[in-house]
Amino acid sequence: MTETTNENSAGQAMKRMLIGIVLLVVLTALLFLVAPDSFYPWAKAIHVIAVIAWMAGMLYLPRLFVYHVDAEKGSEQSETFKVMERRLLRAIINPAMTVTWVFGLWLAWKGFGFQGGWLHAKILAVLLLSGLHGYLAGAVRKFAEDKNEKPARHWRIVNELPTLLMIVIVILVIVKPF
Repeated sequence: MTETTNENSAGQAMKRMLIGIVLLVVLTALLFLVAPDSFYPWAKAIHVIAVIAWMAGMLYLPRLFVYHVDAEKGSEQSETFKVMERRLLRAIINPAMTVTWVFGLWLAWKGFGFQGGWLHAKILAVLLLSGLHGYLAGAVRKFAEDKNEKPARHWRIVNELPTLLMIVIVILVIVKPF
């Protein structure tokens, strides 16, 4: 009974997430078509919102891994962590990364013509963050299969990487040092 309830809840959460994404796409397209001249600041706002959501997930997921390592395989606690990790990745981190990239590339093209050393460095840092995202997604799969071999210390260190990349990206965007 609990498993069925969890599946229904997950299905409803996935449905709400998809509705939200579709709504965002439709409203964004309408805004672009109706008022293309005022679209740039809206695109920037959507990009920043997506970055915040992506970073929140990227900071929280490795912390979940730290705690998951200590849970006994097959235990109720371990199974709960698996659900939390999967939902965080699918419902928040993946969509937020996608929106970040779509709007970020559009802003880089429209606002800067992909010109500027700071922008190239920022894109490199975002590529590194995306690579870390892929690494964490792979870890979610390994934890789901009870095949994680990394200790909690590893995940504590990995937990710091998104923060370091975020600092570099923010400095590049705000200061534009080169």
